[in-house]
Amino acid sequence: MSSGFKSSKGGVIAEFEPAEVSILRSLVEQVLGLVEPGHTSDDPLERALGIGSAQAPSDPVLARLFPSAYEDADDAADFRRYTEATLREGKRADAQTMLDTAKPGRSELTAEQAQAWLRSLNDVRLALGTRLEVTEEVHDEIAMMSEDDPRYPAYVTYDWLTYLQDSLVRALW
Repeated sequence: MSSGFKSSKGGVIAEFEPAEVSILRSLVEQVLGLVEPGHTSDDPLERALGIGSAQAPSDPVLARLFPSAYEDADDAADFRRYTEATLREGKRADAQTMLDTAKPGRSELTAEQAQAWLRSLNDVRLALGTRLEVTEEVHDEIAMMSEDDPRYPAYVTYDWLTYLQDSLVRALW
């Protein structure tokens, strides 16, 4: 098992086994597929300006990754219309950085790459946690769950992602 992340002079050291890199890549690619460009306007000027749909996503994972910024529906729709395309692009760029730099063995990430990893790991955890309907009692659930339970691998993966995120935050701190 990987040792996670450690601080270094130039950034952060990452150390992963080949199987861990395979799991990370698979999960990041799934999130990357989810955050592909959303609905764009038919208006060429709106497309050029990155103005998108004002409609909140119906998929619970996308709703978690792109939550409404306001309680008022009209305000939330206006905000989404002008910001979601940029938010999606940022998530795609972070995921691509993670895919480009996730390698078996020991590697060094720049501070900027480590920040992209942190954001992308967060997106992966949010997506998986939403699909699993994870609650604050997740650790108790895993401890009580049989290894034969079909959900067990996904819950253990979620727990591992939590560990990785924590070790990366500590390395950056």
